Amino acid sequence: MLFRPAPRAKTHNKTFRLTAVLTAVALAVGPVTTARAQQKGPPVLRDTESEQLLREYTRPILRAAGLEKQNIQIVIINDGAFNAFVADGRRIFVNYGALLQSETPNQIIGVLAHETGHLAGGHLAKMRERLAQAQTQMIIAMLLGAGAMAAGARGGAGNGLSSAGAAAISAPQSMVMRTLLSYQRAQEENADRAGVKFLTATGQSPKGMYETFKRFSDEGLFAARGADPYLQSHPMPVDRVAALEGLARSSPYWDKKDDPALQLRHDMMRAKISGFMERQDTVYRRYPLSNNSLPARYARAITTYLHGDLRSAIAQIDGLIQVQPNNPYFYELRGQALLEGGRPAEAIAPLRKAVQLSGNSPLIEMLLGQALVASDNKGLTDEAISILRAAVAREPEAPIGFTQLAMAYGRKGDYAQADLASAQAAYLRGDTKTARDLASRAKTRFAIGTPGWVKADDIVSAKPMPGQKNN
Repeated sequence: MLFRPAPRAKTHNKTFRLTAVLTAVALAVGPVTTARAQQKGPPVLRDTESEQLLREYTRPILRAAGLEKQNIQIVIINDGAFNAFVADGRRIFVNYGALLQSETPNQIIGVLAHETGHLAGGHLAKMRERLAQAQTQMIIAMLLGAGAMAAGARGGAGNGLSSAGAAAISAPQSMVMRTLLSYQRAQEENADRAGVKFLTATGQSPKGMYETFKRFSDEGLFAARGADPYLQSHPMPVDRVAALEGLARSSPYWDKKDDPALQLRHDMMRAKISGFMERQDTVYRRYPLSNNSLPARYARAITTYLHGDLRSAIAQIDGLIQVQPNNPYFYELRGQALLEGGRPAEAIAPLRKAVQLSGNSPLIEMLLGQALVASDNKGLTDEAISILRAAVAREPEAPIGFTQLAMAYGRKGDYAQADLASAQAAYLRGDTKTARDLASRAKTRFAIGTPGWVKADDIVSAKPMPGQKNN
């Protein structure tokens, strides 16, 4: 199940600030210049099929980097641009655009290897230390510059000392910025080398990594023409690609190809993302009716159901199931299409099958719980609660699970648990005020000191999650 976002708002340009170097150690050739935080819809996309494949891509890389026990997560971001980055020490963020545009598993594995290089090198923590030092230097420079301007004003020196004071402020700022950018360029080069090292250690080709950066280089040559190399957060494209090519070609696995079965799974992931995230006409241009491959049929089935032709979509999905009768994600798609098409009772059987074949994926369990709740069969309420409780225990940051759990408890008349689950869903969505209001009401319904009361009290007193506002 891919949780789809709302339509996105237009982006706008933003100026580069000194603190921008802390936002992410990014993959892209140049600094990001659009404010994607203004986009509507959830910033994170969830899909069991895609996440499972990315975990398999990343597992050997993390093992080679000595990070296999660190519980590193791969998070898919709702952004169509090709980019990936690390913003803390435990997650690699990948735009869905990077998955869609990577033609081979090796290409996106190379991206993940590069980002793992940042994690293994502790680059973000080191950049924070550098930034703290830089901020101290900036403060001192500003104080000295302000003192010089004040002295000029007191001494009647006119514009001379005032100009000198202004220069005393601006010159160190420029020097500090250049120093930070130089350090970040060095981190990017180190991540490139580490990525190639991890790929070689795991018997994988670094060719895909080179191909990705070569494409970035070709696309960025015009933009980089005439640019000051000392004011870039990443190495200049030509220099970077040349250095990477030398490293990559020295690998004994340079010519190693991706396994055909893995390539098919990769193509299926790309088709799924296209079907859910791209316009229907774009999907049909990418996967025309003349293309009878399994990925093409997958993408067309998805876009067919999304655009309201449920009967045709179900027929197409059934055709997919005939080809791969043990593929859990085809049953998941069938159930999702029926559920969103207003036929929840019919969605239950394929979703049960999807849960079974997927090894009890919690996201698919949430979808099954939603179908059970929406079926209007009160006899299924206890089963829905049991399934949803198990799902949110393993996926505690998915608000849809708590939302459906609240509905199930409400149907049963357990309003204390319904309020608590609703509060948890609101908190995860970032609506702190609503979460606290619901949790406060839940506290009045629970006996003091019971587990439900304690959880509700935790929400009432909790601070907003990172990135949330304290409403």
